Order: sequence, then C-alpha cells, then structure tokens
Amino acid sequence: MDVTEWLLDSDPAIRWQVMHDLLDAPPDETDRERARIATEGWGARLLALQPDDGYWGGEEYGIDGDRRSVIWTLHLLRRLGIDPDAPQTRSAIARVRDGVVWREWGELPFFHGEVEECVNGGVLALAAYFGELGAGSDRIIERLLHEQLADGGWNCEPIEESTRSSFDSTICVLEGLLAYERAVPDAPPEVAASRRLGEEYLLERGLFRRRSTGEIVLPRYATLKFPPYWTYDVLRSLDYFRLADDRPDPRVADAVELVVSQRGDDGRWLAGTPWNGQVFFAVDAPEGEPSRWNTLRALRVLRWFDQR
Repeated sequence: MDVTEWLLDSDPAIRWQVMHDLLDAPPDETDRERARIATEGWGARLLALQPDDGYWGGEEYGIDGDRRSVIWTLHLLRRLGIDPDAPQTRSAIARVRDGVVWREWGELPFFHGEVEECVNGGVLALAAYFGELGAGSDRIIERLLHEQLADGGWNCEPIEESTRSSFDSTICVLEGLLAYERAVPDAPPEVAASRRLGEEYLLERGLFRRRSTGEIVLPRYATLKFPPYWTYDVLRSLDYFRLADDRPDPRVADAVELVVSQRGDDGRWLAGTPWNGQVFFAVDAPEGEPSRWNTLRALRVLRWFDQR
C-alpha cells in the first residue's frame, strides 16, 4: 500500500482532505466524502457526545487541560473539516450559541469570546467557520487589533508581565483573522494589515527561531502533533501560510526543511508527543507511530512550497 492509499484508508475527515488537497478530485466527489463526516466516523462521534445544554464535557474551556470541552471539540470538528451547513452541525452549533457562556467572564455568550488573545483568536476562527459572526466577533476583532504588540504578534500574558509576543498566541490569532477575512469579503482593511504584521513576526524568525540568536525558540516547535490545540509547531504554521498565500515567502524554507527532515524512508511522518489532557478518543496514532494527520499536512505543505 503506497502512502496515498494508506491515507485514504481512514476516516472521512482525512479522506476528503486527501482528495481535495493532494489529488485534485472533482468537487462533487470531495463534497460527497466531506458530507460523511457528520454522519459517520470521528465527526459523528463528537456530535453525538454533545448534551442538550451544549456543553461538551460540561465545560466551555476545560479544567487542567481537559480537551473534552466546547472549545476544543469545536476546534477539532473544524480541523476535521465537517460541513458547517450539515443539519447535524447546525443543531450542535445552535445549542452552543443559545446555551454556552463564558462563566468566568461575566456570562458572555460563547461566540463573543473572553479576554485572552489565544482563546479569542480561536473563537473568531470558530465563529467564521460555523457562520456565527456578528456582535461577538466584532468585539473580538476590536480587542485583538488593540492588543497587538509592538513586535507585531500577540501574547496571552498581560502586557504588564510581557511585551514580547508568543508564537502560540500569535498563530491562534492569525488563524482567526484569516478565517474572518475569508468569511467577510468587505472586512475592514485594518484587519488584513494587522494580520500581515503578525505574519511578519513569524517570518522574521523563520517560523521557529529566535531573531536575536537564530536558535530554535522551543524544542516543541519542531514536534509535529495533531490536534495542536493552542500550541505552536512549524507544521501548523506552514499549513496556515499555505492557506494565507498562494506563493510561499522564501523565509519559510528552513521550516519546510525541518519538516522534510522528519520524513521517514517509507514517505510517512510519525506522530509527535501529544499535548497533555484528557480526550474523548484519539484521532491520531500514538507517539512514534506513522501519523496520517502529519503525513497529510506535510504533503500538502510540500506541494504548496514546490509550486513557488
């Protein structure tokens, strides 16, 4: 079985992305495969785990790294590529919209976000993906533009504690801003300007290095994992830039090489160290075993980079 066949021998969430991103399958075939996510496999299992009050795991965020909460379940559904317009998806989102609030932040509705940049960037991405933009996303945009630091990025730590941006916070915000722009064609120009500054923060550092010394910022940035949750790694960043720009910036070359260096002799990438926390069920291989998610994402990044 070659790598493509191995990727296709999986959940609909992986199959449709292989068809779309690697095989250029006809849209009707890709759409049919994508539609299956809401009715079978991982997507259907996650939807079935939502209680009537909307709170997966009983929490909007999750205590002590518990990943069975509303925000992380929605992020996983988004990364699976579930059809946001499927009836099953709409029912789940309605329960979140109508019932889930940020209980530690004044009972704000879920899609209005809270106070941390990394969380709000993620909520913005979810609101754009699931068609829940409105007053809540306007609030988030206003906060994020105001909270951007002088170096171009963002940091969930209070400005009194740090004036330097965080790779983790910055990628979360960038994903949210890009999703917002794609969903709102007439988005204010300052949103794109802010996003470009954030991208420059990462590009100036080659996506994983310290600008001052050229050393890798944190070893975990080279560890490829899925789902990424709020954490940064080079593959997540490259996958973002693949979506943001048709033509790769030359400054991503070292990050691409770092990903290529982890390719096995069989053409597959292994699963990295998973982030801590309880999950409903695993959607990737155990650490050190061949990972369909890492292989899929790496191959589509390389395809994008090779077309420069």
